[in-house]
Amino acid sequence: MQFILDILKSILFGIVQGITEWLPISSTGHLILLDSVLPLEPAAFFEVFKVVIQFGSILAVVVLYFHRLNPWSKKKSRARQKETFELWKKVIVGAIPAAILGFLLDDIIEGYLSANFIIAIALIAYGIIFIVVEKHPKTPTIHTLDELDYKTSLKIGCFQCLALIPGTSRSGSTILGGLYSGCTRTIASEFSFFVAVPIMLGASGLKLVKYFMESGFFSFGQLIVLLFGTFISFVVSLFAIRALLSYVRKHDFTAFGWYRIVLGILVILFFYVL
Repeated sequence: MQFILDILKSILFGIVQGITEWLPISSTGHLILLDSVLPLEPAAFFEVFKVVIQFGSILAVVVLYFHRLNPWSKKKSRARQKETFELWKKVIVGAIPAAILGFLLDDIIEGYLSANFIIAIALIAYGIIFIVVEKHPKTPTIHTLDELDYKTSLKIGCFQCLALIPGTSRSGSTILGGLYSGCTRTIASEFSFFVAVPIMLGASGLKLVKYFMESGFFSFGQLIVLLFGTFISFVVSLFAIRALLSYVRKHDFTAFGWYRIVLGILVILFFYVL
């Protein structure tokens, strides 16, 4: 019976991960809050589960953008292949700051910055920032990924470091960095998708290594739960990515800012007041 409940929980976690990873509302924050209500035991397994199911979200980006991200595609001219390699270089540059800080501060973040109150404050704070940024938008100067230079990629990567605090949102911080740097909403969103690939792969690998060193390999039941969550995350992410791009072509990010504020207030009320 417990195994069936864990499967159902993993499906729910996968849905939440798939939706919230690509929207600027913090997937990690949502997963930690959900685990507070519907805990996935043991706690050490949840710590690796919430990171590894991101692999499903990564796979969705690879599937949707395979041609665009594949520098060896025979359908591309030499010039386009070179541009794709250049894009990957920019992605790596953008990933470096968060990769370094994430590796150095992983234990501190896990031990001290995963409290529901911190998540709530981060949700509210960055919700306000999104609303303010959209009330005073910069005129876009970067309309294609080819126009994105290495300096701007690094700047966006530095913004991504803010997402190490649960509740901030990796996509939200990189999108804010992109908007601040002059990217259109679509370009800021797409670069956020791409720079997530190396970061999330690295985070998943780090968590797996730590788990195996401390707890050994997964049990059969845990492996099934992990596979279910990852698959659901992949499927839901396919729709979430398309939905976000369709939305930002016609709207700004103000609605996400208000969502973050409302959710942050509800978290404080639910866990600390009521």
